[in-house]
Order: sequence, then C-alpha cells, then structure tokens
Amino acid sequence: MERSKQHIVIIGGVAAGMKTACRLRRLDPVAQITVIDRSHNISYGACPLPYYIEGLYDDITEVRKTPTGVLRDENFFAKVKGFETLTRTEALEINRDTKVVRLRNLDSGDETELTFDKLVMATGNEPTMPPLPGIDLPGVLPLKTMEQALEIDRLAENGKNAVIIGAGLIGLEVAEALTERGLNVTVIEMKDQVMATALDFSIAAMVHHELERHKVNLRLAEPLERIEGEGHVSRVVTSKGSYPADIVLMAVGVRPAVDLAENAGIKLGKTGAIEVNAYMQSSDPDIYAAGDCAECTDYLTNQKVYVPLGSTANKHGRVVANNIAGHEEQFPGILGSLAVKVFNLNVARTGMSSRDAQLIGLKPESIVVSAPDFAHLYPGNNPIVIKLIAERSSRKVLGAQVAGPGVVDKRVDVIATAITLGATVDQLAQLDLCYAPPFSNAMDALHQTANAMRNKLDGLAESVSAVAVKEMLDNDEDFIFLDVRSPAEQEEVRIKGSTLLPLGALRQKLTDLPVDTLIVPFCKMSLRGYEAQLILQQAGFRNVCYMEGGILGWPYELEK
Repeated sequence: MERSKQHIVIIGGVAAGMKTACRLRRLDPVAQITVIDRSHNISYGACPLPYYIEGLYDDITEVRKTPTGVLRDENFFAKVKGFETLTRTEALEINRDTKVVRLRNLDSGDETELTFDKLVMATGNEPTMPPLPGIDLPGVLPLKTMEQALEIDRLAENGKNAVIIGAGLIGLEVAEALTERGLNVTVIEMKDQVMATALDFSIAAMVHHELERHKVNLRLAEPLERIEGEGHVSRVVTSKGSYPADIVLMAVGVRPAVDLAENAGIKLGKTGAIEVNAYMQSSDPDIYAAGDCAECTDYLTNQKVYVPLGSTANKHGRVVANNIAGHEEQFPGILGSLAVKVFNLNVARTGMSSRDAQLIGLKPESIVVSAPDFAHLYPGNNPIVIKLIAERSSRKVLGAQVAGPGVVDKRVDVIATAITLGATVDQLAQLDLCYAPPFSNAMDALHQTANAMRNKLDGLAESVSAVAVKEMLDNDEDFIFLDVRSPAEQEEVRIKGSTLLPLGALRQKLTDLPVDTLIVPFCKMSLRGYEAQLILQQAGFRNVCYMEGGILGWPYELEK
C-alpha cells in the first residue's frame, strides 16, 4: 500500500505526459499525480495543425477535444481523470538529492516547490531555428503550437507567397495546405530529395513529381543563406536564388527539449535526447523520460535513434505509467513507421532502407512492384508502388516504402508487423490477408510484391530500377527500352526513349532484336515486363532485365 501513496510529478502536458498521467490513475487510484506545463493549451495534437491551416476544420480547439467534443482542459483532467494539472507553470530546477522541483507561475511570477517520489520528463521538443540573418523577422516561424498555427492562418489570409524551409513531414503538409489556400509556395531543401532520412530516392522522386504537378516550386540541394525584410519578412535568399515571401515556415527539424534534465545531471544519449533504458528510466532510476525528449532504440539495429512521433510518445507514456505502478513492462523499440499525405499522393514507410541495411553490414535486396490497391474492376481503385527490402541470406523482411494515390498505410502496417515478428518474404507471401474486391485483389499488392522478391532472390527474375533506367537514358547508353504494352496504351502515355513491341507479338519478333544488347522490357506495372524477360531468356537472350514498377512506378515526366 505504501507504493500507492507516492507522489508523481510529470513535466509536460501534451502526448507522453498526459498518457502517463491518465494510465497511472487507472492503475493507482490514490497516488498524488501532478502535471506541469508552461502553456494553457495542454493535451493537444500538433499533427492536425496543417489541416487547420488548409481549412479542413474551422475550430482549432478541436485538436484539444475528445472524439465526443469535450475540451481536455484542467477541469477535465481534474474531474474526469482525477489528477491535478498546473498550466502556465514552468519547471525551473530539479533537485535530485531532495527530490524537489522548483516551479514558477508564468502569470504571477510566484515560485513554489513540489516534492516527488517519481518524476517523469515529458518536455517534448523544440523547433530548430538556425542562427541566420533575418530569422527573427515577423512572418518567420515554425509550426508546433496552436498559436503558431493561428498566426500562419492569419498571414495566409492576405499573403501571396510562402516559402517553406525543409521538406520533411511538416514542410510537405504545410506546402499542400498553403497551396490549397491559393498561395504561391516554394519549398527549399538543402538535400537532394524530400524526406531524405525516411525515403529512398526512387520513392522520394514520386513526391517531387507530385509537388511539381501541383505547381509547388521545389528547390532541392539549395542551402538557405538569409532572410530579408523591413519590419516583416519579404524575401528568402539561398545559395542559388531569391524568393518572395509573405510567410516563411521553418521546418528544418526539431531538437529534444532537455535543458532542464541536463542541468539536473541526467545523462543525455548520443542523439542529444535523454538516455533511457528499456523501462524508460533515465540515469536516475526515479526519473523517467518519455516522448520527444527521450531516445528510442531501433528495433532492427538496436542502435539509439531520435525519431519524435506522437504515436511513439503515447506508447512511451503507457510504459512509464505501468512501471511506476509496478506493472513491469519494457519498450521494445521502434521501426520508424510513418505516413504522410502530399496532395493526391499517400506515402508511408517502415523499417530499413537498402542504404540503412548496407551501413550495418547486411546484404539487402530490394524490389519495386506496382499494383492497384484493390480490384481493378471495382470503382475507386488507385495504384500504389511498393518498395520492399529484405536480407538476401535469411530472406527476412527489413523494411518497405509505399507511395501512390491508393491505400498505403494498410500495407506498411502489415510490413511493420512482419518485421516485428521476424517474418521472411516467403511467410509474407503466404499471409492470410482479407480479400474482397472493395478491399484488395485476390493476391494483395503485398502478396505480389513478396512473390516478386522471391523470384528475384531465387534467381528467377532479373530487374532494374526506374532510377537506374533514367540514368541510362540520360547518359545515352546503348540498350533497348522495350514497351510491351498495347498500341492503345502507348498512344495514351509513354516514356520518352522507349520502343513499342507488344507482348503478344514478341515471340514472332525475336529475330528483330539483337542478342547481345541489353534489353529492358516494361509495361504498366511490369508484370508483362517480367513475362517478356522470361520469353527473351528462354529464347537465348542473356542480357535482359525488366524495369521494376513499370509506368506506374516511373517517378518522372511521361509523354502524353
């Protein structure tokens, strides 16, 4: 019973902090639980803020409401959840020896102290604001808080030009939001692709094409130099040009908010976030860390990583509460699963990329497959492109990236489950997934992808990526880029530099093709491309490989 009388202080009242407090109260009805937060706006979801800016909902307080419309404020948490929340209160100092937190009320300036038995650091993260000229100009701001969303919304009312610095999740979502609001949007990214830490170039290139299709001025490999304006931002200057701006969104990343922890002597990890063990304990066993201020462990590599996501923060909070309440639980790690919508393109990923696997000494194999998200005859189906990564010798699934206007999150969720359970591509190909025409094909897109990978691993298929083919075309390399679709399909859309030879005529035209020249067949999804490869190889052609993904997986301009 002594454990039930402990006093728990939680610093941070958004995702991880409130999840910890709510779960802890369910497990322990008598513990004294106090949550501290500097803002009045507690327990809000930051991820929906770009959609408020876009105008998809009118009341910004929706991000603080329950599904039944109840505002999650101090009164709600006191009466419904049963714990105290001190808003507009800042934690100034943690004395680990006396187990005291010194606090200051930000409205009155009064200072008080709180004692604790267990302390939870849920201080979140802070947007990175690089020390460049003009960074402090009005109209230059990140997007993390409700107040910042309201300011961007206000500026968009009369603004004409917006510049977004950084092409990660927030940058891409706000690019769509402001474009839909009618602004001219420029996205500036210092790396040569969007979402550089999450996507391989072949999938990122699909995002590039989608942005450009919606008239977003995407500027890659272009470092920011300064921001200009008199009394308000007016222009952004990079290493390659300058761009007018009424709004500048800084979306170059975040850093964990760990100053309070560091000043208290709590150990930070190599990522700069608070180092925690599997029980989410810091270097002080009575102090836990959860959410965006804490390190995570990569489930596959066992390496420490910093990947701040609301989904992870909520899981952290539950684990922390369980351990404080005596229900021992470990947090197993993350796979970096995420999803983002960019106009009409849905993008999701999980696990490793090919590059990630190579960096830790694995020998990965990858395959790209295009398929409809459900039966082609059922109205509303859309294509998706799946890139699957597996380890060659063990055949274990390592990761996946999926993009397209169709349903992508479902496939990535299955892959995340497969990775967590140590599944091979052979097991993935035999998973008993749901089938009905409104939901999938009889062989789901994942089944098709897994079987394509099995063919590749078993030496039954030779393939080349669309990115590699584009490089060959750009370099005027000597090869035959063979379009094996029908003439009607080729009249509708085609890839410049390709030669039409329908699959049905291929066997009769074999003598027209050079035996020693590389031949790369493809079709809409490259199923016929694979069949063309087999026909050619069976006829004695040895230098043949089909293009993965086909027309649907071609992330560049098409001729129409």
